[in-house]
Formats: sequence, structure tokens, C-alpha cells
Amino acid sequence: MKERTAVIPEELKYTEEHEWVLRTSEDTVRVGITDYAQEQLGDVVFVQLPELGEQVGAGQTLGEVESTKSVSDIYAPLAGEVVARNDFLDQQPDLVNSDPYGEGWMVELRLDDPTAVDDLLDATAYQELAAQG
Repeated sequence: MKERTAVIPEELKYTEEHEWVLRTSEDTVRVGITDYAQEQLGDVVFVQLPELGEQVGAGQTLGEVESTKSVSDIYAPLAGEVVARNDFLDQQPDLVNSDPYGEGWMVELRLDDPTAVDDLLDATAYQELAAQG
């Protein structure tokens, strides 16, 4: 059986905890978990997200993803305020599996320091990390 290669879009930034980050404006980003992460988790059955207006620090727990295999924390890739959350995941947590970079996004953050995005991993660096997985 051939192992499926995780999809790693070039335009995104990544964390060592397997979150992806997409800049949505000058000071906001959209966050989710990577294809590699959802593959490791298996079928996602529940997603717990922070409330709007919540302040999070970089590396702080942002929520949880529960799968048929385990419960995993989601970490804030950057410091900021939660300005949007994907409420569709309440009803359809499996969107994290079927479309991790699209409909399966989790939250949007207004960043304390918009330049901090530049410090995250690029696609090449994340691919190397995932390959070691």
C-alpha cells in the first residue's frame, strides 16, 4: 500500500505543532491544522474552539480536536485576539479531514505583531518536518 503524501500548500506558513497560517489581511490570519495532522488524527468527531474576543498567546492552547483515535490540543501559532471561529465545525467536525485548508479552517486571529508571521515555517521547512514525522 502506497503511503499518501500530505498536501502542503506553498502559500501558507506552518508551525512545528502542525498548524497552518494564512494571512487574510494586514493584521489577521486564518488558522487550521495541516493535512498531515488530520491524517495522523484519523476521523475527527469533535472540535472545541475558543470564544470570539479571547486573547491568546503564541504557543497557548487554542482548542481541541477529538478524533476516533485521540484528543489533541490546537495551539495558537501567534499571539492575538480571536476575531472569527468556524462554527460549521460544531455540526461537521469531519470538514477538518475532508478539507483541512478550506472549509475545515478553525479560527481567525487579529495579530498583536503582524510581522511574526514571517518567523513561521515555510512549506519547504514544514515538508521536511512532516517527513521526519
